[in-house]
Amino acid sequence: MFNSIKGKARENSEKPRRESLKEAVIGLKGYKIEGITKRWLINIIGVITFLFILVFLVSCFGIKNYYYNTVKNIVNSGASQNSVSYFRNNLDEGYSLESSASDFISSYSGKDRTTLWVIDNDGNVISSSSGFAVEKQNMPDYNEALASESGTGEFVGKIDNGEKIMAFSRAITDKNGAHIGAIRVMTDISQLDNQIRTIWFIIGLALVLIMGIIIFSNRFFIRSIITPVKEINDATKLIAQGNLDVRIEKQYNDEIGDLSDSINAMASEIATADKMKNDFISTISHELRTPLTSIKGWGETLTYGNQDNIDELTQRGLQVIVSEAGRLEGFVEELLDFSRLQSGRMTLRLTKTDILAELEETLFTFTERAIREGYKVKVNIPDIASVANADPNRLKQVFMNILDNALKYSRTGSNIFVKAEFVKKDEEQFVKISIADQGCGISAEDLPHVKDKFYKANVSVKGSGIGLAVTNEIVNLHHGTLDIDSVEGKGTLVTILLPVQEIYTEQKG
Repeated sequence: MFNSIKGKARENSEKPRRESLKEAVIGLKGYKIEGITKRWLINIIGVITFLFILVFLVSCFGIKNYYYNTVKNIVNSGASQNSVSYFRNNLDEGYSLESSASDFISSYSGKDRTTLWVIDNDGNVISSSSGFAVEKQNMPDYNEALASESGTGEFVGKIDNGEKIMAFSRAITDKNGAHIGAIRVMTDISQLDNQIRTIWFIIGLALVLIMGIIIFSNRFFIRSIITPVKEINDATKLIAQGNLDVRIEKQYNDEIGDLSDSINAMASEIATADKMKNDFISTISHELRTPLTSIKGWGETLTYGNQDNIDELTQRGLQVIVSEAGRLEGFVEELLDFSRLQSGRMTLRLTKTDILAELEETLFTFTERAIREGYKVKVNIPDIASVANADPNRLKQVFMNILDNALKYSRTGSNIFVKAEFVKKDEEQFVKISIADQGCGISAEDLPHVKDKFYKANVSVKGSGIGLAVTNEIVNLHHGTLDIDSVEGKGTLVTILLPVQEIYTEQKG
């Protein structure tokens, strides 16, 4: 029964626990890349980065276009329409292409920046401004000039020797429009490309530096928002957990500072109201205790006194009075314990105590009641003394609260299991007490909250919702732990771990 409930409860609860742990670990140490920081990175830095990339690409394209167009104009001017007209006029006057080419190149003014070739219809370079003979080679712009209607062709790329050039060719035609050759003007643009790349690098470096300055300057601004917001978030979590003494230090006189003041004022108001509530509960509990004790005492006196003069109806009425007065008395005691718990006044009267003996004594009273109400209690407790420095009355309260819950939430005729054993944890000896029922169980949504004050997983069952909170606090004061595993519709397993000082292996008694 114990392993069944624990295994299924772990199956239901371990996944959410692992996920929550994962979320906690993922969070950055210091600042998380989420929330305000994430929005800033996406909205501000993302937009600026996009704009900078766009500026960089446009600049690169514009600079390359500007320099290439400048060089293109220079190259095109060497093979202008006027140059073609010069050759055409010379041909009309009877001069050959070779002689006209020699005269044209000798008067060409762009020799220091470009190279000019005069090419015949067969693709042979008949004259060059460099003065060197040129072998026949692949000339895409020349071929384009001869094939196009405009009579021009352009080429930008690497030639056979690996040099990158820009070339422009214009076809030479006679008066009848027949091709007789072409003028080709070229220039080396390798150095130009290096200069363009240098400019690109400078622009890119400048944009990166500007981006760095923007991020560095905005980092302080973001930190001035994130740090106070993180502190406010941590403080509100502590307040939600019941720590009403938390206060937030006001760092800035702005909206965040105003929010800090508002939360501090809210915490103060809640603390005042909480103190008034606790004082009221404590006062009213003490005020109720005295008359309830009198009512219960007189009821018991009348019930178990001279019964010869009491009719059956009166006898039953007195028993109801005694029973209900006892129930109210228990409720008042819970309220008093809650008041002590809230104000930090819950103390233990420590003495050398046999934990298992106190458990057996509690079970003796409980078992009679359970059997009377139709339940079966199965007990497995070693006959060994376990001595600890503990409060015996508070331990009985713990055991009775848990056993009472097992009874309240179980079906009539079902079993309640109680088992005790000794375990070692971190070289320290503990007694482990397990109490399991076959009741309605607790849902996965309710299970994390069942030890919270006033929380009730099943509102159809009578109770104040204080018992488990008080029980858990008593176990904590004994430096122990109280764990609850449950599967809805199957049952609940409560495990109490209490430290022990001595274990007598000899049988008790």
